[in-house]
Parts: sequence; C-alpha cells; structure tokens
Amino acid sequence: MIFICILILIVAIALPSFNKQLSPIFLTRISSIIFIYSGALSLNALYIQSIGSGIGIYSGLFHVTIVSQLLEVFLLIIGSIILISWPLNNTSYLKYPKNSNNKNITELININNELQGWEEKDKLNKISYGTEYSLIVLFSTLGASLLISSSDLISMYLSIELQSFGVYILATLYRDSESATSAGLKYFLLGGLSSCIILFGAGLIYTFTGLTNFESIYSLISVSYSNNIIQGLNLGFILIIVGFLFKIAAAPLHNWAPDVYDDSPTIVTIWLTIMPKISIIILLLELHTQLGIIGWLTPLSLSSNLDLLDSVNLIQTKLEGITLIIGENTIYILKNLLLISSLLSLIIGTIVGLAQNKIKRLLAYSTISHVGFILLALAINTEQSIDSLIFYLIQYTITNLNTFLIIIALGYTIQCSINQLNKINKNSKFYGDFKYGRFEELIKDIKFISELKGQFYSNPLLSLSFTVCLFSMAGVPPLIGFFSKQFVLYSAIQNGYYFMSFVAILVSVISASYYLKIIRVLHTEEENIIQDDNLTNTLKYEEETWNTIKDLNLINKNHKNENYSESLLTNFHSFLISTLTLTILLFVLKPSIILNITQLLSLSLYNF
Repeated sequence: MIFICILILIVAIALPSFNKQLSPIFLTRISSIIFIYSGALSLNALYIQSIGSGIGIYSGLFHVTIVSQLLEVFLLIIGSIILISWPLNNTSYLKYPKNSNNKNITELININNELQGWEEKDKLNKISYGTEYSLIVLFSTLGASLLISSSDLISMYLSIELQSFGVYILATLYRDSESATSAGLKYFLLGGLSSCIILFGAGLIYTFTGLTNFESIYSLISVSYSNNIIQGLNLGFILIIVGFLFKIAAAPLHNWAPDVYDDSPTIVTIWLTIMPKISIIILLLELHTQLGIIGWLTPLSLSSNLDLLDSVNLIQTKLEGITLIIGENTIYILKNLLLISSLLSLIIGTIVGLAQNKIKRLLAYSTISHVGFILLALAINTEQSIDSLIFYLIQYTITNLNTFLIIIALGYTIQCSINQLNKINKNSKFYGDFKYGRFEELIKDIKFISELKGQFYSNPLLSLSFTVCLFSMAGVPPLIGFFSKQFVLYSAIQNGYYFMSFVAILVSVISASYYLKIIRVLHTEEENIIQDDNLTNTLKYEEETWNTIKDLNLINKNHKNENYSESLLTNFHSFLISTLTLTILLFVLKPSIILNITQLLSLSLYNF
C-alpha cells in the first residue's frame, strides 16, 4: 500500500498540472492518511487463520506473523502522528505599503527590495521542503515496515538501507542550514560504516553456510557438527548485532547521536529518535528469540550421541548474573555483548547527560540511557523479559513522541508571542543582513534549555504536560515510565542479574537530576541578566531576528495580500499532546489495555 502511494505521489508531483496545486501541508496530511489506511490494512490481515504460525511471502524473503503485523500497525500510527507536527504555515512575502508613516522607511524599503529578490527562490524552497519531507518519510517508513517482517539476510539488508537512506536525507532536509548539512553528512558517513559492518556479517554467514534464509540458518544450527560453521555463524551474528547497535546509538557506539539530534531541526529529530529504533529493536528481538539464547550455537543433538562431559568438557560459572559457558564451541559472546552495551549505555547516557545545556543533546543522552534498559531486557531472554521489553518500547515511544511534540509546540508559541510585540527595535544591527522568507527561519527551533525559562507562566498547560513527560522518563510513580522500568528490573532480579539491576536503579536516580533541571527552568521566571556570555550573544541575536520579523508583520498588518498565520499550533496537534499526556499520567487506572497486548506478543515470540 505504501509503495503504491509513493508511486502515485511521485507521478502527481512530476505532472505540472498537479504540482501547482500541491502544497506542503496537503502532502503531509495525505501521507498521514496513507499511514493510517496502511495500518488498517495490516490490522485486517490478522483475520487470516494461518497467520498464527506465520506466512512466508516473496519466496521467503519476508515472514508475516501476528507480532510483525501488530508492530507494523503501531509503527504506522506513530508515523502518522509525527507528521501532524509539521506546521500549518502559509508563508507570505511581506511588502512595504506605500502609505506607511514609519520612521525607518529607508531601512525597511531596502529590506523589502532584498526580499523580493529572494521571493521566487524561497517559494520553490518552501514547496520543495514539504514535498521532500513527505516522500522521504514514506520511503523510510516503508523500509522500517519491511524490516520488521524480514526473514532473510538479503531482505534485512535492503530494508535497513531503505530506511537509513531516508533518514540521512531527512537530517539534511534544510540544505540552506549549515548545521543541518553537517548533521546529515555525519549521519551518512557513520551510518554507512554501520551498514558495511552489517553487510560484512551477512556475507560471513553466507560464506560459511551458503544460506541467507533465517529459518534455514536456524535449522542448520540445530544439526551442524562443524566447528568452522559454528565459528563463522558466531562472527557473522556478532558483526550484524554490532551494526544494529550502532544504528540505535547504543554505547559505546553512540557518539554520533547527540551531534546529529542537536544539529537537525526538531521536526526531523522527532523522527530520528523514534522510528528507526522501533524496527531495529524488533528485528533484534526476533533474532534473539529464534536463536534461543544468543551465542548458544552448539547443536543440542550432540548430547544424544556423545557423552556431553567427555566430548565438550564444559565448565559453568556465573558472575553478576551473566552466564558464561566455556567450551569448545559454545560461548555466550553475543549475550555478553548485549549486556556490556547495556551497562555502558546506562552509565554514559546518565553521566554525560548531566553536563548538557542543550535540550536535544540532553534528550539524546536520555535516549541512550533508555536503550540500556531495552538491551538489558533483550539480553535476559525470558517470556517475562520480552514482555517488559515490548512494554518499555511502547512507553518510550509514547513518552518521547509527546516530549518532542511539546518542544515543537513551545517553539511555535514562543514565535507567535514574539510576533505580537508592539514596539520596533530601532537599534537592531540585524536589519542590514536579514533574509526573510525561507521556511526554516520561520520556525523557532528551541536549542538551549534556558530558552524554556518562564514558559510555565505564559504556557501553563504545555509546561505541565512537559513536566509529566520528564517525570515519566525519570521513572517517578505512578506514571507509565515507572512501571516500564519496574518490569525490566523485576525480570532482571528474578533471573539473577543483581549487579545490572543495581546499576539501572542507580542511574535512574541520577538521571532524575537533569530532568529536574529542565523542570526548574520551566517554572522559573525570566530574568534580564544571563551569566553565560556565549548564550547571551546567541539569545540577543535571536531576539533581534524575531523582532525584525515582528516589525515586518506589524507594518503589513492591513495589507490585502498579507497571509501570515498567527498560530502554527493546530488543534489536532494540541489534541495529540493532551491525549498522550493523559495516557502517561493515567496509565495506572487502566493498565490492562497495553499489558494484554505486550503479553500476547511476548507469548507469540517466545513460544512460536
């Protein structure tokens, strides 16, 4: 369905008669409807009787199950919600009215002449950004939905590349922005490296087995007696999982994430931090459950023909809940790899996050810490841990989505409040070099935590919703974030992972401090004096920018061609924030809705 809609949209954009009628907001709304309709079709496929055991399609390249279909529906719904954050902005190119008595007439006429020169280019840029955003999002989501159902090394690699290339382009969507271009280039280079690692691992598995289908590889594992094959499989799966850990920004492969998230526009960051992680974590979960205990690649059939103690001479030891089985062909390499990455993610995501003063960099390190909890649940590999992993993934998606929706909404409201000021900053030095009309300059992109200062007094409802999200991330009861961490910790303690549980509890307490820092800034009144000189210069520059925009809007207030929208925050955007906030806040009143779904998925994955 998504692929067919992509072809239709490409044809519509290519035809001049249709292209003139297409606006960015129309394309984003159409894309959102496509996601919803595709999700409905995926949900309808659950009525097929044979889907319980799975259906192989396209010669076994993809394997459709109840789990993959439900998670695809969840993925598509989240994608449609993210598209709602694109603003309803009809940019107008303001012109100076001849009958104005403004004292700064000379300066404003010069600005107006410069703006008219940029008009045609900026109109093309505005349409181009909206069109590219919609199409790229559709391509990236198509790759993510295919990755969830992948059952072959070939389809796995092609799906991850389709998803990744879309995300690379999204990071550089604002090509006139130096920071966005830098973020996209860094993401492309490091993402290409991780893709090479995944491809190398898949090549090793094919070299040693001659197979690419997952089911065939699992069958070979259960009957193979060759040490060379087992070693090749070990190394191949290690490289594949390392590549995927790189793409979800798990420590110590996380260095790219804070820079890319911070330099990208917020409407792109919201996509980067949620969508790729869902599909990749689900694929790792499928591989993990199908292999049983990751790293246990010795055929169990050996014990039926040979004396286990004589042929393998296993020595079992336990250290901090990590089971190490030392033998000729059996080592828990991949399980330990997940646990080490989980430990480093928990520590680095918490400790380094304490030193951040930029909101998106702080949330990037917060995401790394959350990935640590997810990897801990993934490494345990029991029915209960899989249940807790799926629940944590749903909770993380809802909370992170609401957090970024609120940040975008605060940016819109801050911009509108600045545009409504009544005085002109006559001494602004920014008049001479201000180029107005490019789409990215019309959206207030909040970068520093200090820019949120005093927002509780001007936007109390958004600030309270933001506070609820931050408390949920910190694991404060009775919010949904508390229960997700509790389930992961409970499954870890029950299976003997006491040290990892202690570290997870400790970092949760420490991470609460940087969430509280944001909450304190939100509820602090604005002050005229700022201690940080660099930040002062940045804020002064931004103030002059928005004052200039405000001046132009006030001058052209009564102009007949003026089409500037005072509010970029739509009613549906506000409704989504309210709904997600209530879900986070009132989960404890009706927890069975989500818990029953996660239990069903965990039983399906573990038993089938």
